[in-house]
Formats: sequence, structure tokens, C-alpha cells
Amino acid sequence: MGKRNKNRQKNQQDRNGEPRGDNAGWGAGYADIIKENKLFEQYYQELKIVPEGEWEQFMEALREPLPATIRITGYKSHAKEILHCLKEKYFKELQDLEVDGQKIEAPQPLSWYPDELAWHTNMSRKILRKSPLLEKFHQFLVSETESGNISRQEAVSMIPPLLLKIAPHHKILDMCAAPGSKTAQLIEMLHSDMDIPFPEGLVIANDVDNKRCYLLVHQAKRLNSPCIMVVNHDASNIPRLQIDCDGKKDILFYDRILCDVPCSGDGTMRKNIDVWKKWTTSNSLHLHGLQMRIAVRGVEQLAVGGRMVYSTCSLNPIEDEAVIASLLEKSEGALELVDVASEVPGLKWMPGVTSWKLMTKTGEWYANWSEVPQNRHTQIRPTMFPPTDPEKLKEMKLERCMRILPHHQNTGGFFVAVLVKKASMPWNRRHPKLRNKGAEGAEPAAEAEKTPAETADEAGEAAMEDKPNDLEVSQESTVKQDGVCGPPPSKKMKLFGFKEDPFVFLSEDDPVFPPIQKFYNLTPNFPKMNVLTRTHEGKKRNLYMVSKELRNVLLNNSERLKVINTGVKVWSRNNDGEQFGCAFRLAQEGIYTLYPYINARIITVSVEDIKVLLTQENPFLSKLEAQSHAQAKQLVMGSIVLRYEPDPKNQDAPQCPIELCGWRGKTSIRAFVPKNERFHYLRMLGVEVFREKRRDDRSEAMAEGEKGGGDPGSMSMETEVDGEQNVGPPKADAEELKETAESSTDLKTESSAETK
Repeated sequence: MGKRNKNRQKNQQDRNGEPRGDNAGWGAGYADIIKENKLFEQYYQELKIVPEGEWEQFMEALREPLPATIRITGYKSHAKEILHCLKEKYFKELQDLEVDGQKIEAPQPLSWYPDELAWHTNMSRKILRKSPLLEKFHQFLVSETESGNISRQEAVSMIPPLLLKIAPHHKILDMCAAPGSKTAQLIEMLHSDMDIPFPEGLVIANDVDNKRCYLLVHQAKRLNSPCIMVVNHDASNIPRLQIDCDGKKDILFYDRILCDVPCSGDGTMRKNIDVWKKWTTSNSLHLHGLQMRIAVRGVEQLAVGGRMVYSTCSLNPIEDEAVIASLLEKSEGALELVDVASEVPGLKWMPGVTSWKLMTKTGEWYANWSEVPQNRHTQIRPTMFPPTDPEKLKEMKLERCMRILPHHQNTGGFFVAVLVKKASMPWNRRHPKLRNKGAEGAEPAAEAEKTPAETADEAGEAAMEDKPNDLEVSQESTVKQDGVCGPPPSKKMKLFGFKEDPFVFLSEDDPVFPPIQKFYNLTPNFPKMNVLTRTHEGKKRNLYMVSKELRNVLLNNSERLKVINTGVKVWSRNNDGEQFGCAFRLAQEGIYTLYPYINARIITVSVEDIKVLLTQENPFLSKLEAQSHAQAKQLVMGSIVLRYEPDPKNQDAPQCPIELCGWRGKTSIRAFVPKNERFHYLRMLGVEVFREKRRDDRSEAMAEGEKGGGDPGSMSMETEVDGEQNVGPPKADAEELKETAESSTDLKTESSAETK
């Protein structure tokens, strides 16, 4: 310990005697890492995946930091407003800025991404986070990211979902989904038509790592979709799911599968600097088998006519073309590699290679399987080599694979291949079928008997699926035995993580519905069967909604599927509301899903009304404009919807509808909107919002607050309104109230218009 600390102090100065680390200012956070790896250069120069004459540019690009890239959530009706805000305000402010001698270029749209919804700049993530000059822009990105309106995602990571060609009726499986940026993209595409609250399709996002599943939940929850389910399974053995189809049990086959497999990650060297020192050729050799198993499991669960995208952030043919070639060979014509060059116009890519060699970490090369000595047969497998039959190789059309090199468009390295399933796999016992719905949609139907070619692995796997209880029982017994030797775990474990609370669907005649139906005047077609809660006993605290298709999956696979999260919250219990006719208040997360079914408790508000509601805690009803005030006075106390309708004649105002949850008190009104969404809506209304830096001396700040002092630009939030201490907003969760309070106390606004 002491020696290491001594060395650390010694390294605080660089070779020129200049300070390093924290002493060097915001621009130098890490000690310099030597971005060299001789084995890496030797390997890829020999494979010739980089065009002749471009090797130096390739290596130079790898040593440069990865530029920041953002994507605007495309399905939300607010996308155009955010794009307008970015173009007209933030991007203009970035022009001609210099940070540490580096000129900041104005962000540019990615030429190959549709509708200018993805942008990149020459700023690295490090500069963006730490430069004081870029603080407002950075806060804008953080706030909009947390509210789900923007995703900070690497450019090449956006490619696989684009190539899936998703339609709203597609059943989609994301096999290795965490941390979830691609999953978010899939959800957006499923909701491309905002007028449909429940698309026919669904997204099942899976990851083997239980902890990473919760990152996935965080990403998915930003989009407030009732069509997403997060599950926790080994992708190479993800269970087949059953569904009810016209009263009969059927197997769920997916129309679209994203197979973004674990890889050695040498395409990420620009952001994951550790790869430089850790990279060896053995990484790819160890991962090839797992990648093969995941890809095989993917095509098994794909419907005939469906499309699977296989991708890695590796440049190595062992992880890329070798897996695709082996899949095509095993499929015996059931799979076809698709030419997708025309689907991403403007993207620069290199065609897949048709010949490659293997190198061990000691530098030995093997051109084909026959050269591999017996003692290496456990590390090197025949599927790692290109096919030896020239005719077979030609039929595979491996050149249709796409390899993105970092120096071509200033991105990371990436590989992607698109497969279409033309017939069932030779070893599959059932044949998924496609029902035509205009696009490449698929509806499965089981019809063929077990084929003689079915493997023993498949039979064993089916046996495991038929006996899901055995696995759980053995797991429970393990937990009990462990408990003898030490204290029991705080939560009961199931498989590789905590046992989740149950998903309990409500019956249509559940006593919770009549008061809700009456209070909000729900339409007769409101899907009560899609409402669920997370408890079998006691009072229901929150009510969630899922789509009809996800309900089907949940009810038929509760024993074989480990569900981490699903559903969007639409109502929260508020005991104070019972005296006004309903014990459940509306939740902002689910308002866009629920609003089409609500016919009462709606107040139409103006731009000025929204400014008042989002910048003041409990404004009096009299602060609303005349029309809104009159509507509010007609309502009894309780939960409300605040609805803004765009005015086509006023192009300066937002041109998209806005729905906010609120509470009508005795003499006041309140918006129940989380902090980052408040920021978002205020920006849409032309109010510049940013959070002030917290002072180091908190006691001084508190003293100033008690005296009523502080920055005159800061908006304070009254926690109590005269004469209304006991009939104000509902007693919500402590976290939610804290979040709402912070949203007003931490703001600073710059606006030409008064927000009163």
C-alpha cells in the first residue's frame, strides 16, 4: 500500500515537470496510457481488414477519444421540438468556442440516420462533462436523457436496430440487451405511431447478468412503454415461451431478433482504453463458442420470414464472419445473408472478408483446421476457420456483412450482419410461420413434427423447459442449506438474483375499478384485463398496465421466465383521495398510455398556465388564465389531467400536445411532474432552465434561505399555502415529493417573459 501511494505521488508530475492528475486542471483526469499493442497491429495487418494505404489513419483514429453522439427519441411527439431547441439555441452557442486550445465544432447530423435525429460533435465525453463553458449544454443533455427524450449513444451502436426494419406489430427479442441503448431504440420504433397507446408488438429484453438487468430497466423506464419486458436468462439457453392463440397453446416465435453478442471489444478502444493493454488473440478464441451458441439459439426462436441482426463491437473475423459462416452452413439453406447496403445510405463500411487466419497469443498462425495440433483442439475449433469448399463460400455471400472502421466516419469499430429465415432450422421440431400484415410481420404457428436431425442438446433443453419447477426447487433447497451456515439473505434468491415481487393481473370485476371508472369517466373499451399490481395481499399501492400481448406472455410463462420488470405505472394510491371519490391518483409515467381512455378531470391549459404550474409549488387557482380557471372551479378536489393543445396559428408555441398530471386542491392547483420532465417542458416553452451549483457551505445557504435571501433568479417553492395546509396535494412517496421539490428549488431560469 505504502509503496503504491509513494509511486502515485511521484507520478503527480510528468516528464516535463508539469503537474498531472487532479493538479493539472479539469482536462487531465487520468495518467497517460500508452495506446500501443504490437500483437494487435501484427494480427490485423496480416488479416488485411484495413484497405491498403489506410493503416496509419486507422491507428491514429483508434488513439483519438471517441466523439460525443446523441440521439433524439424518435417516437415521441416532442422530438421536433427538441430538435428545434438544439438547433436554434444550444448548437449555435457552441460555435466558435475554444476549450483548452481545441476549437469546438458545431454538431452535425449523422448522414445515415433518418430525420436528423442523431448528431455527433468533435467533443469527447470528458470535455463535455468537465468544461465550464459547456456546462449548460451538458446539463441539457443529462436532464433530457433522464426524462427519456435524448439518448447518449455511440453512433455505430445505432445501426443494428435500424437494420431490423421494425413495424408496430412485431414481436422483438433483444438477447443480450444491457445496458439498454439499443433496447430503447427498439421501443421507439415499436411506438412509431403515437396515436396507438398499445401497439400489437412487444419487446422482450434479456440479459444474463442480474445486476445489469436493472440498468436495462432504468433505460427502458425512461420511455414509459407498456410493451417492454426485462428478463434475466442465459441468452444461449433462453427458454421458449408459450402463448394462447385462439384458445390453443402455441410457441412464441419472434419477428425480429437483435443478437448483439458479448465480444472482445477491440472496436471500443477509443472509449475503453483498458483494451489496449488487455487485448490478445485468445480473447476471441474463448468467446467464439459462446457467440455461436447465442446465435444458434436466436435463429431457433426466429419466425420464418423474420429477420435477425448479429452484431459485435469487435473487428475480429473469428467473432464475426466465422460465426455467420458457421450459422449459414448449419442452416442448410434455411438462412440467407441479406444485402442491406441501401438501407443505411451515407454509412461507410467495408464488405465482409472471405478468408482469414488464426493466431495464438504466442504468435503461431493457422490457416485451416488441418494445421491445428491435437493439443490445441480444445482452444481452437473447426468453426473458427473459413469454409474450405469454394462453392459453399461463394453461396454464403459473406461480403454482405458490414464492418465499420473507426477512421472512415470518426466512429468506433463495429461489425453487423443481417439474416433472414427462409425455412425452419433442420434440427427444429416446429416450424414458425409468418402471417402477412403488409410489412415483414410474423405470426407463429406450430405444425411440423420432430425431425430426425434434432440434436441431443435440443432434447435435453426441451426437457429442462418442460420441468421448470425442478430448477426452482433445487435453487430453494440451496438457499436453505446456505442459511444453516450463516445469516439468511435479506431477500430470497432465485437463480442468479433476488426473487422479484409477483405480477398479479386484476380481474374485470375487481372492486378497485368502479370508483376509478366513475371518477375519471373511463371509456367502455378501457382494457381492465391489462392492469396489474405487484402484490397478492393487502392494499394495492400502485397499478400498472401492459399490452395485451405481454399479458399473454406473462400468464403463460410465469414458471419458466424470470421477469425483472414490466408494465408502466398508471395510478398510485392516495388515501386522502378517498374522501373525494377515488383512492388512486394519476401517475405521470403512464399518462400518455392512459389519456385516450379518460373523459373527465381534464383541464385545458395555455403556455402561460404551464409556466406557472411548473415554476411554482401550489399556485392559487386565480393565477390560471380565465378559461383554465373556470374549468378548474367546476371540478371537485383530486387528481386531474392538465392538457395543452397546440395552436397551429402560433408557431412560436410548442406544436405538440402536452399532458401533465396534477392535483386540484381547495384553492390551489399543482403539477405532479418529476424534476427532469419539468425542465423538459419549460425548455419547450422557451424558458432556459439550469441547475445552480451547490454551495460548499450548506449552513450558509440554509441561513440565507431562512432570511428569504439568495439569488433573485432562483425560483423558490412554497411548501404550504395559507388556509390549505390539510387539503393540499396527496401524500405521495417521499422520493417523489423530494424530487418534485428539488425541481423548483434547484432551478434558475432565463426568460424574456415573466413566468408568473
